[in-house]
Amino acid sequence: MLISLVIAIPVSWTLANLWLENLAYHTNLSVWIFIDAGVTALLISWFTVGYQSIKAAVLNPVKSLRSE
Repeated sequence: MLISLVIAIPVSWTLANLWLENLAYHTNLSVWIFIDAGVTALLISWFTVGYQSIKAAVLNPVKSLRSE
């Protein structure tokens, strides 16, 4: 996920700036907007994977095998 963020942030920032240059009313985009969005997505994925792994570690394996 970190590798994809390193690739996606500069590309998306550049494309968004190029797109906004053609508009009559445009705003300047800061790269921090994209970094904040990437860090938020990274934190959400870490919490999701962490929650699922803790849930799987605490669960009794007999109950999982019984339902399969």
